[in-house]
Amino acid sequence: MPKSQKRKPVHRLNLIHMREEFEKIEETVAHLKTYVSTKIEEAKLSAADRVSDVLSVFIAKLLTSLLFFLFVLFASTSAAYAIGSKLGRTWLGFLIVALSYLLLGWIVWIARERLLRIPIMNSIIRRLFKDEPEEYEKN
Repeated sequence: MPKSQKRKPVHRLNLIHMREEFEKIEETVAHLKTYVSTKIEEAKLSAADRVSDVLSVFIAKLLTSLLFFLFVLFASTSAAYAIGSKLGRTWLGFLIVALSYLLLGWIVWIARERLLRIPIMNSIIRRLFKDEPEEYEKN
């Protein structure tokens, strides 16, 4: 072999240094994997917390609405009987109550965007994107 193609001797110190560098890189990669795994787990827990918060509020409002519906049902029946007894015809009392609900339903339908859709969307968005859960804000 000509002199220019001769291999340079590999120093033992260079190999030791390279091995230490590789070990540091492997350690850094292991820490990075742990960090990413922890961040993913944190995101899952945060999403679960927010979804459960929205769901619990939805269920509470649904139950409250059900109780309110029962109240309105019995109050409407009572009002229909009261109006019917004043007019001398029970069916007329029920017709008047039904027509008042029809009018109310028509008004809500016309203003549904402003009365229902936008407030419901805003409530859900506020719950999903709030910074802290409510119990932490109180402390």
